Amino acid sequence: MSLINTEIKPFKATAYVNGKEVQLTEANVKGKWSVFFFYPADFTFVCPTELGDLADQYEELQAMGVEVFSVSTDTHFVHKAWADASETIAKIRYPMIGDPTGQITRNFGVMIEEEGLALRGTFVMDPQGIIKVCEVHDLGIGRDASELKRKIQAAQYVAANPNQACPAKWKAGEAALTPSLDLVGKI
Repeated sequence: MSLINTEIKPFKATAYVNGKEVQLTEANVKGKWSVFFFYPADFTFVCPTELGDLADQYEELQAMGVEVFSVSTDTHFVHKAWADASETIAKIRYPMIGDPTGQITRNFGVMIEEEGLALRGTFVMDPQGIIKVCEVHDLGIGRDASELKRKIQAAQYVAANPNQACPAKWKAGEAALTPSLDLVGKI
């Protein structure tokens, strides 16, 4: 069953954010566009490349009105230790949620039960907490924050222009489509 157009489920979690321990719930997600960025584990190989790429794009995402929440089944204490040990992770300014019970990971359907780890899952939610983008990767396939940014821009455009749709490779500022019978067979 798809999570598209479903509301984020209630949760309580502790995150590591800029050297601090912060308590979060689903209420922290609502009121702005949000990204939940699941990854398997701290102190691994592909994960720091993805999280670092996201950290490099974070300021621009913030300017777009987007908050990022990375999530793994590690604790927030492990997130702190990783940030202390890695220059790449130390530059992260978005909340790194610890999900040691796996509740949030299961809520999004990305738990690998036999390993207690998350698949690489990316979920974009609108300000009402409704999931608009869902992408899940196998563990060996890293994600690109630039492509995520483009998808968020498309989701924001469609939310602001509900009678339009963004075609493949659409970029902010380009023409969108207005679905109608006039377009059938002409694209």
